Amino acid sequence: MNTMELKSKKLVAALLAAGVLGGMGATAVDRLQSQAHAQAAPAAVQVAAAPADASVAPAVGLPNFSAIAAKYGPAVVNISVSGTRKVSMNGDDDDGDDSDSAPAAAQRGAGPDAQLQEFMRQFGFPPGLLGQMPGRGRAPAQEQPMHGQGSGFIVSPDGLILTNAHVVRGAQEVTVKLTDRREFKAKVLGRDDKTDVAVIKINATGLPTLPLGSSQALMPGEWVMAIGSPFGFENSVTAGVVSAKGRSLPDDSAVPFIQTDVAVNPGNSGGPLLNARGEVVGINSQIYSRSGGYQGLSFAIPIELATHVQQQLVATGKVAHARLGVTVQDVNQAFADSFKLPRPEGALVANVEAGGPAANAGLKAGDVITKVDGQPVVASGDLPAAIGLAKPGDRVKLEVWRQGKAEQLTAELGGAKGKAATVAKSDAAPQGRLGLALRPLQPDEKREAKVDGGLVVEQASGAAARAGVQPGDVVVAVNGQPVKDVEQVRSIVAKADKSVALLVQRDGQQLFVPVNVG
Repeated sequence: MNTMELKSKKLVAALLAAGVLGGMGATAVDRLQSQAHAQAAPAAVQVAAAPADASVAPAVGLPNFSAIAAKYGPAVVNISVSGTRKVSMNGDDDDGDDSDSAPAAAQRGAGPDAQLQEFMRQFGFPPGLLGQMPGRGRAPAQEQPMHGQGSGFIVSPDGLILTNAHVVRGAQEVTVKLTDRREFKAKVLGRDDKTDVAVIKINATGLPTLPLGSSQALMPGEWVMAIGSPFGFENSVTAGVVSAKGRSLPDDSAVPFIQTDVAVNPGNSGGPLLNARGEVVGINSQIYSRSGGYQGLSFAIPIELATHVQQQLVATGKVAHARLGVTVQDVNQAFADSFKLPRPEGALVANVEAGGPAANAGLKAGDVITKVDGQPVVASGDLPAAIGLAKPGDRVKLEVWRQGKAEQLTAELGGAKGKAATVAKSDAAPQGRLGLALRPLQPDEKREAKVDGGLVVEQASGAAARAGVQPGDVVVAVNGQPVKDVEQVRSIVAKADKSVALLVQRDGQQLFVPVNVG
């Protein structure tokens, strides 16, 4: 027995006597002694055997989440909002707002049936069921106080903050609370409901900021973490992995969401999604849940898209979305076989809007768009995501698969709302008296609304808003006269004395709305 082996046996005996190895059992002790023998063996014998699969990378440790939270947590803020919303006397929300406002009936300021409504909500009954019960018709909506909470993060030392549009939607007062417990009143510089991004500003300097990373570099399985205020618990840290990228959700959104399994709950909305280096790669926006709480499916807006929206909101207060004018669907294997595609990838053009940018570029139904400006289009959701990063008037190069071969087309993108930008801008008279920004309906909107004419409400303020007219309403007639363009509305309103009667179509139903323009 050599000296090294003798020392190892004495060490094992000492550990046993001290009780350190008492719970390890004989097998563990034998293993420790075997390791000691291996250390005493000649160098030639100490070479470890190669793993069976040499291509498998060695295991790596977890990111230092505590260090990231300590360094960048102060740049994450809690956002409190207050205002009013329309709530029926049955206790259910009547304005379609999906903000992270507190669900408790007392906090929502709901009607007399609010407690029963909240009880039913907690047990999974759908909203509005109370009003459908026998003897309980839907009561008129009333303006009630609204309070909500969300999260955000500072992107510039002078107080510029990114958050979700639904966090500040309908808010009349926005309060930002920092980790050092200072509070500031914030101004909403702009919000974009289409991407669910909003920019707010507080009057402060020298604030901590978060560095921005790249969502494009993210890979499924990569560690990420979120910081936010779930249910009002400020600066809560949760972690998980990227589950998938480029997710399209069934809400007509053009956002290619990052899917994660990071625990996100109401109040987390607007907070940052960080990679292992502490860089922001997304804004936590939505969860997929049957209970209203976290169930393992969280979705974040890619930071590149959020930054694109931020720049426009800061510069102009609004966002101009580009439009190609096509309806697309995914390419499955059957379609790939039919069109003789090498792989089931791309966006299959199902419909081309007449006179739109795609039609002018020569796109046809049955074409498969495989690339936009050289970037591959793998799933149909990649196309609106790529177009969403462009601006109206931009020219994009499309690679199209047509009749078994690739072709190159160039399209000049239009505005996402057709003629909305020019018509709403020239709508001086209705904006002044009615308080409405209007535009003609597109052909697909006419088919959906089942009307021959009419004007869709882009913005509502002033007299029309006070009368209850909402964005998205379709003005079918004014004072009994069907309208098809803004000039007609301007002419009728100019002749009106004190009020006009708007025939409005909303959710498939028509109703007259009197508007005082005196």
